[in-house]
Amino acid sequence: GASVALAAPQRVVSMNLCTDQLAYLLADHDQILSLSSIADDPYSSAIADVAKDFHRNTSDAEEIYLMQPDLVLAGQWTAQASVQMLRDLGITVEIFPPENTMDDIRANILRMAELVGHPERGQDMLATFNADLDALQSGITTRPRAALYYANGYTTGEQTLAGQILAAAGFDNIAAEAGITWGATMPLEQLVMLQPDVVITGTVYPGSSRSEEILSHPVLQPMRHVATTGAKWVCGTPFVIDAIAELQTEHPDKGANK
Repeated sequence: GASVALAAPQRVVSMNLCTDQLAYLLADHDQILSLSSIADDPYSSAIADVAKDFHRNTSDAEEIYLMQPDLVLAGQWTAQASVQMLRDLGITVEIFPPENTMDDIRANILRMAELVGHPERGQDMLATFNADLDALQSGITTRPRAALYYANGYTTGEQTLAGQILAAAGFDNIAAEAGITWGATMPLEQLVMLQPDVVITGTVYPGSSRSEEILSHPVLQPMRHVATTGAKWVCGTPFVIDAIAELQTEHPDKGANK
């Protein structure tokens, strides 16, 4: 225990929204030097309220180097030029791939816990995650057909994090019927022809957006329409448990009409 504590990094910088959240959940807060610039965005970050208490960086290599971190956390596609420059300057940068499955979430929980020097927290978090997921998936006897539908008619299939959340909540994804496994545009006409039991979309941003006008099209009005996807759906963290539970309020076996 003492050797792990001595080895734990004390100046951690996160450049990525998803590593922000895992670091916040698993590291001591005084270990965290800085989080990404969108850590406090309520539309994207599940820790938006608490992230305001931390310095936030712009992912510039010069800015981060001057902080003299002993560990930098980044995503697979995070500011790759900055990541390479920091590595060339001798800074330890750990890259986290995106989480598209529940097993990806489990793996990244354990890896983050090891990196910040608290492996026991990772084990505890993983046990809670598995128990909560099992409890949410129990008692499901029906699988309503659902559509994930976003700006510009974009939808996501079973091989995405959103698709995994949908499946775990007890819904079948109509994207599979359209041959979509990752992400693609689904024409409004195709959505209407497939007649899902529920259309699930995200919270509309303030202001006016032509890309989001499709979500208020009159043809969608007769359909059951739920705006539920949000910050807890963006990253593969334990917050997806809350996303699943919230979605299940629309499921006949778990919430709706019970």
